[in-house]
Amino acid sequence: MSRKVRERLAYREKQVERRDKMLIHDLKTERATMEEVFDQATLLVLYRFLNSGVINEVNGVISSGKEARVYWAKNKQGEDLAVKIYLTSSADFKRGMIKYIEGDQRFKGVKRDTKSLISAWAQKEFKNLEQAANAKVRVPKPVAVDGNVLIMEFIGKAGVSAPSLKEQPPENAEKVYNQLLCYMERLYRKAELVHGDLSEYNLIIWKGNLVMFDMSQSVPITHPLARFLLNRDITNVNRFFSRLGVKVLSNEEVYRKVAG
Repeated sequence: MSRKVRERLAYREKQVERRDKMLIHDLKTERATMEEVFDQATLLVLYRFLNSGVINEVNGVISSGKEARVYWAKNKQGEDLAVKIYLTSSADFKRGMIKYIEGDQRFKGVKRDTKSLISAWAQKEFKNLEQAANAKVRVPKPVAVDGNVLIMEFIGKAGVSAPSLKEQPPENAEKVYNQLLCYMERLYRKAELVHGDLSEYNLIIWKGNLVMFDMSQSVPITHPLARFLLNRDITNVNRFFSRLGVKVLSNEEVYRKVAG
């Protein structure tokens, strides 16, 4: 066997070895991720939803983050749903959520163990979505909640979620800005909530309407952090829309419009 052939064979063997190592790594990572999301308690919750008919099938991942993963699902009528599963293994998440739960009288007396906190967090987002919807703020319609799993309306089509304003800025930015201020006012005065993490990342346009989402951290207006969070929301909103060329109100004017 010539030297050149031996070198080619050796090179090919190294390529195969590298490919196999990458494949094994990917499989291990995927398995670890599946075990992290679908632990026994989460699987039991999903079985309950399946058995009760709330969901009929669960498909691929819509979004993935440190705190939660969202899956595309369908009910028996074939309607799209979003299944949000909060990760029970995230220690950083647990530390970060406490400040939003403390001071919220709706969850007074919640235990500090991980299971209780994350269950309260899921309940919190469900209640926030309910209160927002009742105040005529367009949000994903909440469907059901159990443990660390929240079922809600899917905003998108065929498993592809609608883009956020960050991904796809609105064509009529001034109109959207005014609509958002109206939503913030309704949220504050009627739902008695402050979003708490409002930005172009948590707003989308779907079928011509503005939709506000990701409301797990939203707090009542009586919460000790409410004023700080509202001012932060206003700053984020004004910064984004001013970059789009909108003549925004001052932060102080927006605060007075929203909070009165």
